[in-house]
Amino acid sequence: MEDIKQVIGQRIKAARIKKGLTQKEFGEKLGLTRSVIGGYELGKQNLTVDTLKKIADALGVDLNINLG
Repeated sequence: MEDIKQVIGQRIKAARIKKGLTQKEFGEKLGLTRSVIGGYELGKQNLTVDTLKKIADALGVDLNINLG
């Protein structure tokens, strides 16, 4: 089973790239450093639901959580 942090990180990275943003630019939108964004994208750093919502908003996407 894949680590959920890695799966979410890969999806964040794909959405960021699709929007044409560098990690630095994306971090600036969120008030975070490039290294924090890198940690999220690599699945090395835990995300809160609030942070996930901020990321989704900054990327202009919906935050959908499926527990089923």
